[in-house]
Amino acid sequence: MLNYLIIAAIAATALVLLIGIIAMSKGGEFNRKHSNKLMRLRIAMQAIAVLLIMASFWIGSSGD
Repeated sequence: MLNYLIIAAIAATALVLLIGIIAMSKGGEFNRKHSNKLMRLRIAMQAIAVLLIMASFWIGSSGD
């Protein structure tokens, strides 16, 4: 189950990053309005992914 959560978190991070890159390349009102929010959301998604990966290692190593 944890592996699926990790994959979902990584996919969400990639999706937010892709939306941010597309918005930045096009510029305009959407970029001005949402660029900081997208960056913060990407950082949050990335932190969640890292925490899930760390939890996976911790759970895996506690079984020894």
